[in-house]
Amino acid sequence: MEGDLALLGKYIGVGLTTIGMGGAALGVGNIAGNYLAGALRNPSAAAGQTAFLFIGIAFAEALGIFSFLVALLLLFAV
Repeated sequence: MEGDLALLGKYIGVGLTTIGMGGAALGVGNIAGNYLAGALRNPSAAAGQTAFLFIGIAFAEALGIFSFLVALLLLFAV
């Protein structure tokens, strides 16, 4: 009985870490959507903002990868 409760807690923790992965997906979509909206308003300035687009996407995606790593650690290491 005690082992089942610990297993349940582990699975709940892993499920909660997936919120971070969903947040990263929303962040990447928000960044790309705002870049596209700005590029459509001012196409001549879009080329200068491309580097910032990729940096923002990389930071948002890194948070999702960290969340995935925590989920794997909770699932297999604890």
